[in-house]
Amino acid sequence: MHIKTIVTQTYQDQNPGTSGLRKKVKVFQQRHYLENFVQSIFDVLPNFQGKSLVIGGDGRYFNKEAIQTIIKIAAANGFGELIIGQNGILSTPAASHIIRKYGAFGGLILSASHNPAGENEDFGIKYNVSNGGPAPEKDTQAFFARSKIIDSYKLAELPDINLNEIGTQEIDGLKITIIDSVKDYAQLMESIFDFDLLRQSIQNGFITLSFDAMSAVTGPYAKRILIDMLGAPESAVQNATPLEDFAGHHPDPNLIHAHELADLMFSDNAPTFGAASDGDGDRNMIMGKGIFVTPSDSLAILAANATLIPAYYKGLKGVARSMPTSQAVDRVAAHYKIPCYETPTGWKFFGNLLDADKITLCGEESFGTGSQHVREKDGLWAVLFWLNLIARRRQSVAEIVYEHWKKFGRDIYSRHDYEAVDSDIANNIMTNLREQIETLAGTVFGDYVVKYADEFCYHDSVDGSTSANQGFRIGFTNGSRIVFRLSGTGTVGATLRIYLERFEPDATKHNQDPQIALAPLIVLAEHFCNVKQLTGWTAPTVIT
Repeated sequence: MHIKTIVTQTYQDQNPGTSGLRKKVKVFQQRHYLENFVQSIFDVLPNFQGKSLVIGGDGRYFNKEAIQTIIKIAAANGFGELIIGQNGILSTPAASHIIRKYGAFGGLILSASHNPAGENEDFGIKYNVSNGGPAPEKDTQAFFARSKIIDSYKLAELPDINLNEIGTQEIDGLKITIIDSVKDYAQLMESIFDFDLLRQSIQNGFITLSFDAMSAVTGPYAKRILIDMLGAPESAVQNATPLEDFAGHHPDPNLIHAHELADLMFSDNAPTFGAASDGDGDRNMIMGKGIFVTPSDSLAILAANATLIPAYYKGLKGVARSMPTSQAVDRVAAHYKIPCYETPTGWKFFGNLLDADKITLCGEESFGTGSQHVREKDGLWAVLFWLNLIARRRQSVAEIVYEHWKKFGRDIYSRHDYEAVDSDIANNIMTNLREQIETLAGTVFGDYVVKYADEFCYHDSVDGSTSANQGFRIGFTNGSRIVFRLSGTGTVGATLRIYLERFEPDATKHNQDPQIALAPLIVLAEHFCNVKQLTGWTAPTVIT
C-alpha cells in the first residue's frame, strides 16, 4: 500500500482527561485534529508493528468517519490486524473484553460516554492498553506531550472499508476483521451469570423489567441478551436503536435524564426492575418498584451478595471504590474481612488492583460498577447481576435494599453537580478550598466536628505511582463527609461536583429523603466553597 506523510499543524489542547480526549464534534473535524491525536498515540506506543488493534465506538455522530481515518493511520503505522465492531459499534466494556479475549495490543474507543451526541455536540476518543483498561496516566501524559510538538502523520491510501459486512479481508498484508459487535460480550455474560435461572424467572413472570438504552450503544446488547437469550418481551427494552444524536437524549443514566424510566418505576404500573445505561454502555442506573438505588449502595449490595452469582461463588479477593463514592462498601468489606481500596476517580486506577488480583469488584458513585471480567465499568453486567440477585433471593429490589441497610446501616448520599461553571470561577473555588483545608481539623460547625480535612493523594500499591490533587475531603467525627472535585468529563467550562454523605445506623430513619437528611451538610458545603454566591446560581444543575 502507498503511505503518505502529511505535514501538519499542532494543537495545544489535546490533553486526555480521566476518560480520553473529549471535545465538540466541530473541534475534532478541524483540519488534522483527529489525525494528530491518533498519530501522537502511535508515536508514543512501542513495538506494535504487526500486532492487532481493536476499534469501535458508541455510534455517535462522526463515529464512522473517524473510524475510516483511524484505519488509514493504523495501516500506515504498521499494525498487522484491525478488529472492528460491525457498523463501527462496540460498547466500552465489549471493547475491553475483545482486547483481552483476542490478545490485542490495544484498542481505540470512540465515545464521549454520557455526554450528548450530534453534529453540534460531543465526540471523544481514548486508548485502552492490552489488559483492556484505559491507558495509565504516564501514557496519556506522553500522548499529550507528543501532540504539542507533532509535525506530521502517516496515512495509507486505502479505500473506505465496508463496516457493515462481518468477515475478514486482507489488503497488502493488513488483516481487517469486522466482527459481530455483541456475540463475544453476550457469551461472556452467559459464563458469569445463571442464565437458566434468569430465563425461568423472566418467562414465568417473577421478574418483569424495563431497560432504557437511551438510543445509544447498549440497545443491541440488551436486545440480544434480555430478549433473544433470556426471553423478555420486546417491550422490555426501550430506545434500543443506536442513533447518531441519541435521539436528543442526554445519555446519562440518572433520575433527571432517564426521567421516563423513573416516572414508570414510581408509578402503579411499575415492573419488578428498571435500569438504564449510558452512551457507551459502561454506566448503569438501577431501580425497583418505588425505589432508586444509588450507585454507592448498588456497589455495596453487589459486594455483600456476590457469592450468589456463579462467577463469584468462591467469594471476593477485595473491593475498591473511587474516593467520592460513599463508604457503604467499606462497611461490607470490614464485615467480611476483605481489603477495601480508595482510589481517585477514573477506571484506570482500578486496573492495577484487578491485574494484581487484589480486588474482584469495584465501582464509582458516577453510576459505574464492574469486576475482574473486564477492565472497564460495565452497565449491562450490573443489570444482569441485579437480575440474578433478585432471582436467587426471590425478593424485590426494595426488600433487598432495606435488608442491606438494616444489617450494615445506611450511608445517606447525594451528589450536587454545577455544570459548565466558568473555568476561572471553578479554579478559584478549588484554590480557596486548598487554602482552608489545612486549618479545618477540630473545627466545630453546630453538630458537626471536623475530624480530618485534606486534598486526596493516591499512592498506588501496585506500581508505586502517586496521583495528587484528586479532590478535597472533609470528614466529620459522626462519619459524615463532604467531598469537592472538578470533573474531567465535560467539554464546556468546568463541572464542580459536591458529594454529601451521612451515616445513619438507625433502621427507623432509613427511609428519609436524602436532601432533607443532608440539609445541614448542604449548608456547610456552600459555606466552604461559595459556589452559589460566586456563580449567582440558586441550585445545582443536577442532583443525584
